[in-house]
Amino acid sequence: MNYSDLAPSYVRAIAPYQPGKPIAELERELGISGIVKLASNENPSGASPKAVAAAHAALDEIGLYPDGNGFVLKNALTQRYGVAPDQVVLGNGSNDLLELSARAFLTVGDKAVYAAHAFAVYALATQAVGATGISVAAKDFGHDLDAMRAAAVAQGAKMIFIANPNNPTGTFLSGDALHAFLRALPPNILVVLDEAYNEYLPVECRYDSVIWLREFPNLIISRTFSKAYGLAGLRVGYALGNPQVMDMLNRVRQPFNVNSVAQAAAVAALQDEDFVGRTYEMNLRGMEQVTQGLALLELEFIPSFGNFVCFRIADAERVYRRLLELGVIVRPIASYDMPDWLRVSIGLEKEIAKFLYALTHILGEAE
Repeated sequence: MNYSDLAPSYVRAIAPYQPGKPIAELERELGISGIVKLASNENPSGASPKAVAAAHAALDEIGLYPDGNGFVLKNALTQRYGVAPDQVVLGNGSNDLLELSARAFLTVGDKAVYAAHAFAVYALATQAVGATGISVAAKDFGHDLDAMRAAAVAQGAKMIFIANPNNPTGTFLSGDALHAFLRALPPNILVVLDEAYNEYLPVECRYDSVIWLREFPNLIISRTFSKAYGLAGLRVGYALGNPQVMDMLNRVRQPFNVNSVAQAAAVAALQDEDFVGRTYEMNLRGMEQVTQGLALLELEFIPSFGNFVCFRIADAERVYRRLLELGVIVRPIASYDMPDWLRVSIGLEKEIAKFLYALTHILGEAE
């Protein structure tokens, strides 16, 4: 028998998420070294030395289960954001929080709204619980908030996913636009505001979404330590929201979903504001290096507010493969209905230089 037939039809229909190609896999495939990975929006500086030290110290107690309530990390987050402990839920990366939101509130027959070209996990999390996803056409590669609100209201959606900045396109919604959207939305529609790249926003674009929790009990904010904080390998994120909403997330959360090493590292990372500041400044320089290089090559790109850039190029799949052969891993985004585009993460200066050199070489081949 075909055992996959035992799974619900909506699970069988899921196209699994495809992560960026690991360096080790490419080394095995092509037998090359010195590979530059610019595919997964990781922090090229790694993690804060304070976070690394805290992680090492936590290894002494890995024989014990982690604190299932994450008391120390939650306390650090409540002090940082001025919220109560029952307004915080920890996750195995913010990806976990997105899935918990769907599992807690959506079921077969429910509907969730998200934008075209937005993070693939919104659709996956919706589909995994048997709910119906409604993809709303993008506006300048970003969210069309008016259209998303109209679709949610007209079709009786229960949840809306919003990424700001958006992944993979890097587009940005102003705080004023988001606040107006929330005010105009019926309170029975939950909004999951995914701010995984929040720390990369230019100073003049920053807004305080946490203060909105007092006004909008239907708002869930998800953030992560995987990006600017450099803890991608440890998988730790957090959600902030109304206590009643967070209670539902906790009911479907695994008891020990954030390990003890990750919790310790996250506490230390949260306190190392100098490291995050340096990461931000380095990203600004790298963004300028990448965009100037793409401009010199006369390639179209989408202005980005994250730590990555999408650029359009003819025969994107072939260029992606040639970049791999030259030791550079970027991200194809055909699965986001953008077959003519590639996404490149902001890396170290020398990594960006290698990417631009390889890309120039490939373009020369086509002439």
